[in-house]
Amino acid sequence: MQNINTILFDLGGVLISWDPIIPYLKAFNGDEEKARWFIDHICTMDWNEEQDGGRTIAEANRTKIAEHPEHEELIRLYYGEWETMLTGTIEGTVEIFRQLKAKPELRIYAITNWSAETFPVARSRYDFLQWFEGISVSGELKMRKPFPEIYEYTLQKYNIRPEEAVFIDDNLRNVEAASALNIHAIHFQNPKQLSAALVQLGVTTSTSTSTSTSTSNSTSTSNSKTDNNKTVQQ
Repeated sequence: MQNINTILFDLGGVLISWDPIIPYLKAFNGDEEKARWFIDHICTMDWNEEQDGGRTIAEANRTKIAEHPEHEELIRLYYGEWETMLTGTIEGTVEIFRQLKAKPELRIYAITNWSAETFPVARSRYDFLQWFEGISVSGELKMRKPFPEIYEYTLQKYNIRPEEAVFIDDNLRNVEAASALNIHAIHFQNPKQLSAALVQLGVTTSTSTSTSTSTSNSTSTSNSKTDNNKTVQQ
């Protein structure tokens, strides 16, 4: 039984569904192969992560258009239609969050890789973001996961002892980074798996929590295993 008093949530892929292919499916008239090629080779996740780390959207567009001037219109589409990439909430996880929030012994925060310029859209759209006692937004802090600085900043700012916290993220490299700092870590795959992992860590006492994998507009995640006081998966 672990003495955990703090929950650290990731947002995208855990509580909020996000898919960058959405505007490109429309741009390519439903051709998924072309849309996928574009986000794999032009507006890539590595490029997106630079904005998560604090680079402005204007600078991101400028540098990418300089690399691929023939794709200027499609590059500008990424942030021009960015709101369509938010496809809903992962309802089972939101329900788990709601039940954890009702436990007075728990403090709940978030650590998210998110552009400072687009995060206000999420804040206004999703009421449950107001439930957190604090959110570390990478783009605002100019530090991002999986680098240790954003975890250390959060631990220090909110006076969190790593061995008394559990971090939940759908990206394995972020989970491993938290675990390296002695934070209990769960590699999120779906709400049912998360609920079971929280029971295993002693945060909750049963898996009776609603564990629907549906989202308000879309679907969720997948996959995981166990280490007694580090990464927990199922």
